[in-house]
Amino acid sequence: MFLIDKENNKIKHPLKERKFGELGLKERQNLQKWIAENPEVLGEELLIIQQEFDGFNETNERLDLLALDKNGNIVVIENKLDDTGRDVTWQVLKYASYCSTLTKDNIRKIYQDYLDKKGLGAIATEKISEFFGGTEYEEIALNHIQTQRIMMVAGNYRKEVTSTVLWLLNYKLKVQCFKATLYSLGDNLILDV
Repeated sequence: MFLIDKENNKIKHPLKERKFGELGLKERQNLQKWIAENPEVLGEELLIIQQEFDGFNETNERLDLLALDKNGNIVVIENKLDDTGRDVTWQVLKYASYCSTLTKDNIRKIYQDYLDKKGLGAIATEKISEFFGGTEYEEIALNHIQTQRIMMVAGNYRKEVTSTVLWLLNYKLKVQCFKATLYSLGDNLILDV
């Protein structure tokens, strides 16, 4: 990527690709926070309903971000920094299976806990209704046909991950991989997803 000098119609500066690790950036404190505050970087409107969700029975595992899409589907968002590792697909499939049993009332409670933890003083049912364009909460179907979506965000995807994701897509699972690349220009950082 390059910065363009429009006035002189020339390439002014190349943007230098950077790694999260070399800049001392962290998964939770940086990438996850950026996505939670601006989920539209993933290309659509999402309602983040929980961070670091660990409300699964009989396991200590926790997923990075839990969201709803405009169709009422649960969206599991797993973030990795510079590399996915080999086992991220197994990880997100487990999380999606855990979320498959979430009821509308579970989702409301999870979101209300999130709002309370953030000290927003908001009511989950009202925020969900607002996200769905003012539709009455009672009329909204959430996780109704148990079609959880999976989104992975990472700087690099290993062959083990991309091969598995391509295979899963053949079975109509809703899995997306987003490449997160950092660039620097002077003291500024630019995130391209």
